[in-house]
Amino acid sequence: MTGPADPQKGLKGACQFLKGERAVLALFLFSVIVISLSGVMMPGPVFAMTVARSYKSSLAGPLVALGHGVIEIPLMLLIYFGFASFFKLGAVQVIIGVAGGFILIWMGLSMIRNRATQLTKSEDPPYSSLVGGVITSTANPYFFLWWATIGSALIMRSIAFGIIGFVLLMIVHWSCDLIWYSLVSLTVHRTNHLWGSRLHEIIFIVCGLLLLGFGIWFIGSALI
Repeated sequence: MTGPADPQKGLKGACQFLKGERAVLALFLFSVIVISLSGVMMPGPVFAMTVARSYKSSLAGPLVALGHGVIEIPLMLLIYFGFASFFKLGAVQVIIGVAGGFILIWMGLSMIRNRATQLTKSEDPPYSSLVGGVITSTANPYFFLWWATIGSALIMRSIAFGIIGFVLLMIVHWSCDLIWYSLVSLTVHRTNHLWGSRLHEIIFIVCGLLLLGFGIWFIGSALI
């Protein structure tokens, strides 16, 4: 006959479990930061809009990011609430994990290969920065492809942490958009050029290598 359970051991075990959960959540949020920044730092329609509007206003970046969020956040909510149970199916997890992983690897290789690409000036569009962010996000098919694969994989992973995991995913991802476009806007407005230095190349190499690592992690997690 066993004696009564030691409450101190039980409490210690619970604390260790919580620490482990927090560590996994921290790793997940770190992956969100890396993947989000690596995606947003790649030149595209929203990036070009930010550059074009920033020659006249240093607030163009935050407004473009807000317009981008007008499309992006409802899309994230649609995926979370409409397909959350669907994403729990084993076959779906494998497909999303493998597809998202391979796209991350491709993005990482592309980022490293094109790291020296120079950015040029764009003409100032005749509409507001916020509207421009909405238009360029909606008109970019790669944006929806990203959320249909990589973004869905991130949302699927956030479900393991409950609603708080999904909320943190939304906050962290959009904050990456806001910080990057604000930095670009401020830099362009004050200097009239984007990173053409060695630092720009180093940052792209590091982000590319991290994308490769997370791509391999996604594939391995889906298949194991």
